[in-house]
Amino acid sequence: MRSRLSPPGEEIFARGTRDDLELLKAWAGTSLAFAIFQVGGNILTSFFWTVLFISAVTCGIGFVLHELAHRVLARNYGAEAHFIANNPWLLLSIVIAFGGFFIAAPGAVWHRGYLSARQSGLIALAGPVTNLVLAVLFLVLSLFVPQGFWSILASVGYYINAWLGLFNMIPAGPFDGAKVLSWSPLVFGITVAVAITLVFVLPRVM
Repeated sequence: MRSRLSPPGEEIFARGTRDDLELLKAWAGTSLAFAIFQVGGNILTSFFWTVLFISAVTCGIGFVLHELAHRVLARNYGAEAHFIANNPWLLLSIVIAFGGFFIAAPGAVWHRGYLSARQSGLIALAGPVTNLVLAVLFLVLSLFVPQGFWSILASVGYYINAWLGLFNMIPAGPFDGAKVLSWSPLVFGITVAVAITLVFVLPRVM
């Protein structure tokens, strides 16, 4: 029997999907979980809504654009692609956030169609690269805004997207890094080097 936490598989192509609704669920659930994690589970604190807004702009949008990048490139190569939110994991991530842990598994883009190894690798690469680009944009923003709300937003946006870019380049299992490495070890190495620089090196010299 299929586990309730199992991916939907090919059945999504038979029944279709509302990608906009699925992405909205993923954005809302991930943003809420990250905000709860940031305030240590104390959602009654006076600044929770401010934290939730920052989470939605930085973490939530980071995840949504990551998945959209996969979908856009897959469709550009002629594949059928849909994003499916993982409802059980979204709920679980919210519950776990109250315990001081942040686990994000909002869903995934499922695609089918003939794709070369290069195309599959580029589709996988699109997500992490999107997060790394967002990290750089938030970093640039942080250089031009005054201390306060916007500098906090820029800082959170930088760190969460840099980490998301690096985390998704893990070269194993379902992670994007496994597909990128299988296609091009050189591209994999360059991307990981950039991600490590953003996560560990730049914060030390800034």
